[in-house]
Amino acid sequence: MADKTYYLEQPFFVLATQNPLEMEGTYPLPEAQLDRFFYKVNVEFPSAEDLVEILNRTTGGQDAALKPVVSGDQIISMRMFARQVPIASYLSEYAARLIVATHPENPMAIQIVKQYVRYGSSPRGAQALILGGKVIALLAGRFNVAFSDIQAAAPAALRHRLLLNFEGLAEGIQPDAIIEQLLKEIPTEA
Repeated sequence: MADKTYYLEQPFFVLATQNPLEMEGTYPLPEAQLDRFFYKVNVEFPSAEDLVEILNRTTGGQDAALKPVVSGDQIISMRMFARQVPIASYLSEYAARLIVATHPENPMAIQIVKQYVRYGSSPRGAQALILGGKVIALLAGRFNVAFSDIQAAAPAALRHRLLLNFEGLAEGIQPDAIIEQLLKEIPTEA
């Protein structure tokens, strides 16, 4: 029912998968819905060794024994802790420059963006860069964000937020190639 609100217990999040080989009967998500996903992670096809392990775990007579690794409360605490990681203003400014440079009509846009991008990232992309950078810093054992953390977050944070124009689609340009070029050409210093 459209007029009823359903409250969900925290933490609540959605994971979705997309199989580009089986599009029959499915439709691409509209840009506004894609933008609500924090990251788009590309999962490579497994190696033969990994495939054997998958087969061993999924075709035998025993079900996998699942055990929780963290509680919901621990996830909420970790999320709050990550948000407390400080970030210098020059890093936020760098993230903002990256996002602005994804818009082909913007004077800061680089050539590949002007040529192949129809729509650039929304402010949610900048939020994903910053929050992703904070988590990457924590995983590296640091309590401060570096340029390299923002750059490491960029592909997963932006690949689904760069919408290609007809020429980009026709040329088979991949958003990751555009992101790679942005990271090379957009200076870390203003």
